[in-house]
Amino acid sequence: MMKFGTKAIHAGVFPDPSTGAIMTPIYQTSTYVQAAPGEHKGYEYSRTQNPTRHQLQNNIAALENARHGFCFSSGMGAIDTLVKLLSPGDEVIATNDLYGGTYRIFTKVFEKYGIRFHFAGMEDASAVQSFVNERTRMIWVETPTNPTLKINDIAAISAIAKQCGALLAVDNTFASPYLQTPMDLGADVVMHSLTKYMAGHSDVVMGALVCNDDKLAEDIAFLQNSCGAVPGPQDCFLVLRGIKTLHLRMQRHSENGAAVARFLNEHPAVSKVYWPGLPDHPNHDVARRQMRDFGGMLSFSLKGDRIEDAMRVLSATKVFSLAESLGGVESLLGHPASMTHAAIPREERLKSGVTDGLIRLSVGVEDVEDLIGDLEQALI
Repeated sequence: MMKFGTKAIHAGVFPDPSTGAIMTPIYQTSTYVQAAPGEHKGYEYSRTQNPTRHQLQNNIAALENARHGFCFSSGMGAIDTLVKLLSPGDEVIATNDLYGGTYRIFTKVFEKYGIRFHFAGMEDASAVQSFVNERTRMIWVETPTNPTLKINDIAAISAIAKQCGALLAVDNTFASPYLQTPMDLGADVVMHSLTKYMAGHSDVVMGALVCNDDKLAEDIAFLQNSCGAVPGPQDCFLVLRGIKTLHLRMQRHSENGAAVARFLNEHPAVSKVYWPGLPDHPNHDVARRQMRDFGGMLSFSLKGDRIEDAMRVLSATKVFSLAESLGGVESLLGHPASMTHAAIPREERLKSGVTDGLIRLSVGVEDVEDLIGDLEQALI
């Protein structure tokens, strides 16, 4: 029963049996020699299996306290695979404050194939119940949500999913398994954009799904192989390398996030800070119960909530870089309304609090005094 830091370094991986190399080799091969048809060493073709990917999948599953892990060429590839488990006429209840790319694939890709999506505020888990009907097949949860860091009670929503026979899928990208393990709270499947905290160095794009159920794993493996949205071995190596410091990075992200949130919360130019570690954050008590710390993701609005003021701040930082994505060692800031959530219609964005003046921060692992000083000069 290894602790998290030990699992991050050792779980699911082993030295190369032929050389003793402690790092998982990059098996840069498309195919594998067989002694006779069907007589091989466990690998036939790298879309189906690859030793580097195999160790990464096992490592991620171990970190999430799951039995099965699957990696994909992007987080969207992972979501695409999961929704392909559904059939025309099936319905999904999804968090209404969610990543714009998720909203886009749900509404612009899968709705035309006869799958219906309901978007609900889930801070009160009982609200989910009003959307449940005999066609409900999946409940999709982000927590903390992107970008207003809403906290949804995974265990309470799991009870609703089990009652109606739906799969509970949790996007755990913002938290990472260091901060929360949804499988332990009743999730059926957990999704990651490994691009973010898991890889952690802004140098790879990848996604993952993990689960415990053998039949669900069999179905995901079939789609992974049949549809082919698989990552290459070089990228798998990079994520394995990144995960070895996940616990160290997440501790620093959380420490810096707390300091930046407190600074912004007291700044006279800031009207609201969205960070689940603040005592007055909605569902702070749920966050304390289901998370081990509160992470480095936060958002804030300026007084007046004017887009021109937000744009001035976004262009004035020196240490924080204006860019898409999150979760790297370097600090980033962005404007959800025009960047990560541009695919969501404005009226839908406003319902979940994604205003035109909202700024999102991915607080990195730099010296926190430099980060606060950078924000202080940008807010003048």
